[in-house]
Amino acid sequence: MTDTTRDDIDRQRTEVVDRYSGLARQAMRGDEQGDCLGAAPYAADEPVPPGAARASLGCGNPLAVADIIPGETVLDLGSGGGLDVILSARRTGPTGQVYGLDASPDMLVLARANTAQAGIDNAEFLAGHIEDIPLPDGSVDVVISNCVINLSADKPRVLAEAFRVLRPGGRLGVTDIIGDEGLDTSERAAAEREVGCVSGTVTGDQYRDQLLAAGFTTATVTRTHRVAAGLTSAIIQATKPAAPAGVTIRPMRAGDADQVLAIYQAGLDTGHASFETTAPAWDAFDAAKLPLHRHVAVEIAGGRLLGWVAATAVSSRCVYAGVIEHSIYVHPDTRGRGIAAALLDALIGSTETAGVWTIQSGIFPENTASLRLHAKAGFRTIGTRHHIGQHHGRWRDVVFIERRSPTVGTSSQ
Repeated sequence: MTDTTRDDIDRQRTEVVDRYSGLARQAMRGDEQGDCLGAAPYAADEPVPPGAARASLGCGNPLAVADIIPGETVLDLGSGGGLDVILSARRTGPTGQVYGLDASPDMLVLARANTAQAGIDNAEFLAGHIEDIPLPDGSVDVVISNCVINLSADKPRVLAEAFRVLRPGGRLGVTDIIGDEGLDTSERAAAEREVGCVSGTVTGDQYRDQLLAAGFTTATVTRTHRVAAGLTSAIIQATKPAAPAGVTIRPMRAGDADQVLAIYQAGLDTGHASFETTAPAWDAFDAAKLPLHRHVAVEIAGGRLLGWVAATAVSSRCVYAGVIEHSIYVHPDTRGRGIAAALLDALIGSTETAGVWTIQSGIFPENTASLRLHAKAGFRTIGTRHHIGQHHGRWRDVVFIERRSPTVGTSSQ
């Protein structure tokens, strides 16, 4: 929410911590929770401490979609009484590690007691807010959460933090509450008050766009069951782009401008990248590229940019809303490391998530490496446009290629 102030965020944080600290104290006394959403549906044959079950305040079972495997490192955002941490720790086994993050001191006390009672020794609970995760970049394989992200007044920051701490190829699997499309602000607020423990919901489409903006390139939002008029529980799954060893792929930022344009110019200087001979100014580049589909490959040690991919709309007509044109450039001394293939995969993922059905481009026939790269990624050659333009005083041909999504727009193909 771009208009949310710092005071709004702090006030909502305090309200959430106070509420859930009270629920933790109830659980420690052995009181029934009676919370609005009830306990999440877990396998009945998996024993957990009664205190952990009583403090389960979620709206689903993120473990059913996270596919946790032995040896992985897992982070639970808003870990509450520790139920999902306990169950995740059993799945990761002795070679794995699970972190539970919660801002309520009482919940942390309860969770540590429940984990000790369950005999779990590969879990650690951290005090902090989900908007500021106290873990280093690229340190976990899986992020889970159970009906917590909706409680944040700064959801884009939560998702950006989840993206930051995930390793390349890492995944997000959470359950949360979303609002129906078409609800106005007052209707949504009324629905949230009716439920009593949900605040600041977004729609499924808004959730997806926030995931893309954070850098996730595949994202799905699957509704599961109605929790109130206008509000639905949903499973949200997303993936951070995979990358070669020592590299991460993230969204392009304004601070990347100099390196992006330098790599662009180096590609133009080869004479086989584009009819353009000079990279544009950053303002022009930035205005032309679609904001959710611009990715950079960055060296983890040192932060050097190794390449980028970006897309532009081919037309302002709505009939072509799902058709884009892309460009991809890598630093000359990093070719052969799989950077370009990883960037292209990231673009394909983000555009398909957003409903794009066609990615197209034109490539000089002399650029055989680019043609091979795109063929491996599922692009097909449409044809060659002969002598389409002059470049450095000579006429050049262009091979026109496109990739049609196998999932978006298939019913009309």
